[in-house]
Amino acid sequence: MLHNKDIPLKSQLIQAEEPQKVMVFFAHPDDEIAVGGTLLALKSRGHELVMVYLTKGEAGPTGGLVKQEELGDARALEMKNVSEILGAQALELFDFPDSGLKNLPLDTFKIVAREMIEKHRPDVVISYDSKVGLYGHPDHRMVSKAMEEVFLEDRNRPEFPIKKLYQVTLSPKQIEIALKIAPGFQRNYPKTGEGLPVPDFSVRTTAYFSTLVRMMEAHATQQAVFRDLLPYREQVPEFIYSRIFDREYFFEVK
Repeated sequence: MLHNKDIPLKSQLIQAEEPQKVMVFFAHPDDEIAVGGTLLALKSRGHELVMVYLTKGEAGPTGGLVKQEELGDARALEMKNVSEILGAQALELFDFPDSGLKNLPLDTFKIVAREMIEKHRPDVVISYDSKVGLYGHPDHRMVSKAMEEVFLEDRNRPEFPIKKLYQVTLSPKQIEIALKIAPGFQRNYPKTGEGLPVPDFSVRTTAYFSTLVRMMEAHATQQAVFRDLLPYREQVPEFIYSRIFDREYFFEVK
């Protein structure tokens, strides 16, 4: 019900035998959950992970655990704990205004993207898509558009390190079901236009689902968000759920 059979399924994101450095470039702590299984698989195969976030997520829900004005610091700590679960080599947390990125020039984020590329020299970068931002979040779109433009503008320079830019997306069947049962999609997914990019392939992640759950639980303030992203997870036994939500989808920017 969730997967389109014509979309190729891979066992891993990176086929290279030599260790690669993979950088995620996201707007908020917890954005990595959408590709958490893929990241865990990469780490298990010896690849290095660098996590970059442009906000601390201070405009999100608190889960009743902290005051709103304390949320940014709380989520920064949550993200540090998640990066340790992932075994990330580096974590970069910026302090741009959560839910306010659309009010800043795109070039601001392109400068950050180039700084992070130069500092960490990644072989591969993962972001959300630049058209929808997975489910319609403008912060996601701004951050992803910045990285996409930098990649397309700089990829022919001899010293540019990035070989591949992958954007997180969903299968058409996932989108169809999300629009029926996920309030976040119902509120924010565009009613007109082309929508999310069609995936080039998916990566199987079943083996890493238990650790992905640990990552979600470490983002303690954001449990309401995950109930929207992964509906009914708490009601369905994990061994069943991990076989339903068993893959993550990617579009390659070319």
